[in-house]
Amino acid sequence: QVQLVESGGGLVQPGGSLRLSCAASGSILIIYAMGWYRQAPGKQRELVASIGSGGGLNYGDSVKGRFTISRDNAKNTVYLQMNSLKPEDTAVYYCNADLVATMTRANYWGQGTQVTVSS
Repeated sequence: QVQLVESGGGLVQPGGSLRLSCAASGSILIIYAMGWYRQAPGKQRELVASIGSGGGLNYGDSVKGRFTISRDNAKNTVYLQMNSLKPEDTAVYYCNADLVATMTRANYWGQGTQVTVSS
């Protein structure tokens, strides 16, 4: 079974920083894209950032210039560095991975980690 385990969420003041991590484990053969999504109360889940296996990057408009996504392929881990956080960044952040495990390609999600930006 494949698991995505997130860490690094918490409470931070406006203007502060947090770093999220997500480690994928299991019988993984290859990981294509990895990314972060978020969902605030009463809103749809939205893309925050994604990174392809070749390093191609994609960011949501609201986080461009403030958030940075990176990955460590040797560790099957993706990171999200979040700077200049705003109250509107408050949401549950979910890790996502497009990968092949046990000869099947599928999309996997982590359990989510809460990020709260408040003074």
